[in-house]
Amino acid sequence: MDENVDAALRLIGNDNNRDVVFALGVIGILVVLFAPLPAWALDMGLTFSLAFSILILMVALWIEKPLDFSSFPTVLLIATILRLALNIASTRLILSNGHQGTDAAGGVIYGFSQLMIGGNYVIGLIVFAILVIINFVVITKGATRIAEVGARFTLDAIPGKQMAIDADLSAGLIDDVEARNRRKELEDESAFFGAMDGASKFVRGDAIAGMIIVFINIIGGIIVGTAQMGITMGDAASSYTTLTIGDGLASQIPALVISLAAGLLVTKGRNVGSTDKAVMAQLGEYPKALLMVSGMMAVMGLVPGLPFLPFFGIAAFIAIAGVVLPNRKKEAAALVAAQQETTVAPKEIPAEESLKIEDLQLEVGSRLLTMISNPERGLPNKVKSLRRRFASEFGFLLPPVRIKDNLYVPPDEYRISVQDVEVSKGIVRPGCVMAIDPAGGDVDMPGEPTRDPSFDMPARWVGEASAEEAEGKGYTVVSADSVLITHLSETIKDHLPSLLTYSAMQKLIETLDPEYRKLLSDIVPAQLSQIALQRVLQTLLAERVSIRNLPAILEAVAEATGWTRNPATIGEAVRQRLAKQISTSVQGDDGFVAVIALSGRWERAFIESLQQGEGGERIFAMQPAQVQEFITAARTLLAKYKDAEAMPVILTSADARPFVRSLLERAAPHVPIISHNELHSSVAIKTVDQIG
Repeated sequence: MDENVDAALRLIGNDNNRDVVFALGVIGILVVLFAPLPAWALDMGLTFSLAFSILILMVALWIEKPLDFSSFPTVLLIATILRLALNIASTRLILSNGHQGTDAAGGVIYGFSQLMIGGNYVIGLIVFAILVIINFVVITKGATRIAEVGARFTLDAIPGKQMAIDADLSAGLIDDVEARNRRKELEDESAFFGAMDGASKFVRGDAIAGMIIVFINIIGGIIVGTAQMGITMGDAASSYTTLTIGDGLASQIPALVISLAAGLLVTKGRNVGSTDKAVMAQLGEYPKALLMVSGMMAVMGLVPGLPFLPFFGIAAFIAIAGVVLPNRKKEAAALVAAQQETTVAPKEIPAEESLKIEDLQLEVGSRLLTMISNPERGLPNKVKSLRRRFASEFGFLLPPVRIKDNLYVPPDEYRISVQDVEVSKGIVRPGCVMAIDPAGGDVDMPGEPTRDPSFDMPARWVGEASAEEAEGKGYTVVSADSVLITHLSETIKDHLPSLLTYSAMQKLIETLDPEYRKLLSDIVPAQLSQIALQRVLQTLLAERVSIRNLPAILEAVAEATGWTRNPATIGEAVRQRLAKQISTSVQGDDGFVAVIALSGRWERAFIESLQQGEGGERIFAMQPAQVQEFITAARTLLAKYKDAEAMPVILTSADARPFVRSLLERAAPHVPIISHNELHSSVAIKTVDQIG
């Protein structure tokens, strides 16, 4: 006997055999639907059904979140089929042996019938009807409706949640592993609530089937007892009704328990933690409410005719809870605060991490930590929006911006690094706003003088309470975090070529339409290496030309590689293909492109300075004195337009353009320099000045 038990336990405990045991269990349920069961086997089945339902309820009470019991719809289906199979088996026994007495269908049914009926089957029938109504009308119907609404809203929320995950990944707030985990959890959540919508119909159908089976058993039992077994109508009604009510209770109590478990699961919603913790924590959140309830119970205990002891006992219990719970909450908060103040040994950083280079990093001082502490409203959220805007404007996804605090950075200072090289820094004052005169003059308000870090304009830090006053005086008012984000944005624009890394290039290629993949494969690596193609795109980004229209760029590259392999020369050919885009980007509000032309003398000087080098490439060989003269003339002229609403562009010939750009790159880095070939025919120009 012991050997058989040990063998059975080994069979169940072996992971490789669990699927076999489970399959045999399901087959056993199906067998019960058709094969008669002896009374002792029915007792075992009903006992197991009750134990199984209580287990499901306990798990539903203690799980942290609904997805922790994602197999619930499957379990619910199995439990429902098990109860219905036992209903059929018990019906067969009741109708076959009911004339023999109230213990003819086993001890479980007899015990439930005696417990509930107590010698009066009319009372038992009424109590059974009430249980069925509670299960069907109250619990099951409510759980079904909640499951339907939960499934609908969960499915409707999927696109928004997916976008939020993508945004967090793009902003660098999460890594690829965390993003995959969140997407998996989102898929599991949608599948679970969708399955719960269907599983709730099992519960509802089970309750209806239970009522129908009871009436069939009573009517069928009376007919069988009087017509076939030869007993009187009274004896038949008493015996079969008693057995049927016992059978109904043995089935409906597990059904009620599972309905309650389903209700607890679908009403749990987004609450994290076991049900008892969630309910008690939220009910005890408001001690005033508890004390008010205690007072009302005490008053009701004094009402004549109402029992004093129950009301005062409950009042005392609730009053104690109203006093104890807030004290415990304060103690817990004090403990958390003490733990936060405790110095924690810094986590040792692996040596490999020290070798990792961050493409884009923002370090902030201690007083700026409040800006990054709220991911939804602070800097992280604005950085996410910034990355989306840059992707839309320039056509590639920036590397994630790593935001971190640095004890070595002054409290109000921030530093921006590109590929671990500090390229810019600034100071912002939390709790203040920056007031800027749009005309470029000094700000006539009390406050701390400063300069706008993005555009180097005079400004002043003033208190947030003075923001309306500053706006009333015509000043532009910018919040502290907006000052930082604007500076970060301008810094990124100045370093776009460096941020188009090999990794970003790979992601850009992956987004290419399938019909252009063939064109790309014809270019790379047969005509041009991927690094050279990356260099072409970087030359465009260096002058803030968007690479969003990658198909047109690839077509231009394919044509240019027929006569050159030089990335800079190919870049010039691409610019001409993007003439419409470039012309539109420098077009003013009046529809014209304001240009500063080169005089004929300088045009000839640039053309005459071009020499043919080895390999057919052109070399620029202008005399140093002449170079300095041109730079001085251009800088003097451009200074006149420093305060203009829109800086005019410098217009030159296609041959001279790259070399004019190279000379003015330091003197006027943000002034667009375009060639005649880059002006689209649909765009009108107006010459506002000349470099003579």
